[in-house]
Amino acid sequence: MNRLFLSEVTQILAEEGNIEYKLKLVNPTQYRFEHLVTQMKWRLQEGRGEAIYQIGVEDNGLLVGLSEDDMRASLKTLRRMAEKVGADITVLREREVDYDSDIPRKISEVLVRKVPDDQQFLDLRVAVLGNVDSGKSTLLGVLTQGELDNGRGRARLNLFRHLHEIQSGRTSSISFEILGFNSKGEVVNYSESRTAEEICESASKMITFIDLAGHHKYLKTTIFGLTSYCPDFAMLVVGANTGIAGTTREHLGLAMALKVPIFIVVSKVDLCSKSTTERTVKQLERILKQPGCNKVPMVVDNADDAVTAAQQFAQSPSITPIFTLSSVSGENLDLLKVFFNILPPLSNSKEQEELMQQLTEFQVDEIYTVPDVGTVVGGTLYSGICREGEQLVVGPTDDGKFLGLKVCSIQRNRSACRVLRARQAATLALGNFDRSLLRKGMVMVSPEMKPTICWMFEAEIVLLFHAKTFRKGFQVTVHVGNVRQTAIVEYLHGKDELRTGEKAVVRFKFIKHPEYLKVGAKLLFREGVTKGIGHVTNLHPVLINQNHSLEE
Repeated sequence: MNRLFLSEVTQILAEEGNIEYKLKLVNPTQYRFEHLVTQMKWRLQEGRGEAIYQIGVEDNGLLVGLSEDDMRASLKTLRRMAEKVGADITVLREREVDYDSDIPRKISEVLVRKVPDDQQFLDLRVAVLGNVDSGKSTLLGVLTQGELDNGRGRARLNLFRHLHEIQSGRTSSISFEILGFNSKGEVVNYSESRTAEEICESASKMITFIDLAGHHKYLKTTIFGLTSYCPDFAMLVVGANTGIAGTTREHLGLAMALKVPIFIVVSKVDLCSKSTTERTVKQLERILKQPGCNKVPMVVDNADDAVTAAQQFAQSPSITPIFTLSSVSGENLDLLKVFFNILPPLSNSKEQEELMQQLTEFQVDEIYTVPDVGTVVGGTLYSGICREGEQLVVGPTDDGKFLGLKVCSIQRNRSACRVLRARQAATLALGNFDRSLLRKGMVMVSPEMKPTICWMFEAEIVLLFHAKTFRKGFQVTVHVGNVRQTAIVEYLHGKDELRTGEKAVVRFKFIKHPEYLKVGAKLLFREGVTKGIGHVTNLHPVLINQNHSLEE
């Protein structure tokens, strides 16, 4: 007997995760059917509304396969189970297996996705990186608007926020775009829906793209987008015609330093010959395999590869899928959509529940004034739950105080929302709260939380690059989550100076105002060509008394 086993994709614990193996589901008894439905509910909960069923596979991963009739009956039972829990099924792929039998046998891989209830769609955030002119905004325009580009940048015009961006064709600010998938796995974007609200209503899964700037001049904006918006994944766009140029290596390094899983899209394949595209892919494979990266590149050529890539990518951070496509001809664009449709969330339901049970903490990334609404803040709910009408405190102000405020209303992806849960991004309306008291980098927390704020903190760092020596008195811009501020090096433990590649514990002091930090938070600092990464190891907190102001 030819014993074929599933690849690493599905070699995970059968008890955990959202992948279920079933040999066959032919005419189950009522008792067995109820048990199967309960099992499906559990798998959907594990995958936060999504599950993958492998039909024709034994519990140990052995590919046995089913005859045509048994497979049809099994899929019928699976459809009944899905209806019972309010979900839809989509067959992702079928393949024949070589098992000792005269009858051809097949296995099927099926996506089960829950129909959304009360806006609880699955939301994945993808940061879009890449050098200037690599085609990032054009690709997003094509994905979210549903129309191909004309080769002169028409698709990206809807994404730009400033006049100078339209004139230069270059993104300088952070913009958000959404792509939805319904419970049947079909794309929901602006080609069918007129508003973001309509997309949210019909989508079970939402991909939020964070379009970051490619130009070196806007590097601080790109770093802020990566550190503060907590992306689940990063998409590095590389122009097939230019190859690895400009900020491409730097963006790849940033994503890896912040441990954001990355996949690569080689765009503009319509502009160059097949050999040029292959040369760019080989160049990328060479960089990814280098000792500093240690990645396993995986070129996606067909729909089968896209399904495998999505599952392996979520399970193993070293896998790096590579897509080659064109936003003008639409070549291979469907493969990227298949990948996004199947891409599972990084956190399971248990981790999500634990985060939601903590006290509310919302990171302020953007501040606006909206006519007839008042002050509005945009950001990410780091932990807890936030409801309309909730009383929170925001800070720290320049003198270290926390001020009381009320959340008047909440919007997620431009549509109204009553409850915000941990890890979700949203905008909160604060009514007539004075905008001048707010700044990026603040946090809004429950009044019960005793927030630790500090002027000084210690971090274990690695100096990635420095032209001279790094010593006491040196000033750098520090990025920790949504905090971005200039800090001065106060002290190096056990050393007088640092050189490129060396590690040390360093004490930093903010120069403008105290900040809210957490031990263990990832840290990135830069100043000109100087760059370093690390994590916060110790805080020197400033005490806050009960009315949320600084103790002298």
